[in-house]
Amino acid sequence: MLQTATKTRSETHGKFIWTELMTSDTSAAGEFYSAVIGWKVTQVPMPDLPSYFLFEMGEGDNCPGIGGMMHFPPELEGQIPPNWTGYVAVDDVDETCRDYLANGGRVQREPEDIPGIGRFAVVADPSCAVLCIMKPIPPENPPRELGPYDPGNVGWRELYAGNGEEAFEFYSKIFGWTKDNDYDMGPMGTYRVFAHGGDMTGGMMTKPEGVPMSCWCYYFIVDAIDAAIERVTAGGGQIVNGPVEVPGGSWIVQALDPQGAFFCLSAGKR
Repeated sequence: MLQTATKTRSETHGKFIWTELMTSDTSAAGEFYSAVIGWKVTQVPMPDLPSYFLFEMGEGDNCPGIGGMMHFPPELEGQIPPNWTGYVAVDDVDETCRDYLANGGRVQREPEDIPGIGRFAVVADPSCAVLCIMKPIPPENPPRELGPYDPGNVGWRELYAGNGEEAFEFYSKIFGWTKDNDYDMGPMGTYRVFAHGGDMTGGMMTKPEGVPMSCWCYYFIVDAIDAAIERVTAGGGQIVNGPVEVPGGSWIVQALDPQGAFFCLSAGKR
């Protein structure tokens, strides 16, 4: 039974705030995503990291930041494949780590501070799907924000869980996520759409047999899906599923970048 007590939380607790690519070749990956999605890649200094890059949308100063990119740290080199990870805001990183442990999750990297950025930890749910949690330090000059459906933004987050219903119960307790609606996917089971603060944020389901392990994946918005597919393949990426029309009329594809990181694209038209 889940053990987290009901708590008073801020409006930001449980909100996805960042995505981050860990890759074996930051130069090649930066060129690929710039061509496919339209992001600008900007290198920024980060404590204790040889290089960190921002994915931004637009031109000029104070552009909306979509995510970050870094090379594998030495201790992870060759241990895991290139991957995208989401960051979720929490009110207290240490307390949320304790909540994870109390409810069958794991702490993959203990809480630590990034000077000027915030406090973070890497955590895994009971079926080993990984997220980062963070209490960010508010920036003095916040960047502009993209609209939720603007090209370049993260449009959706999706969890392939060991057990979809158990996963939803876990995350509801940890982050306060709520059920928005369910889609009956026939033999594939139920797809649960979840919300944060009343806004649809993503979906989760029991993972299909062909998915080797529980994981989170992220959908980035583009103008049109067919043109994006051409850019993916031209850049050395691979489409592994789609294009598929989903409820609501959007089109999606799932893909691998040239270094092997799994990512997804979404568009309102073919």
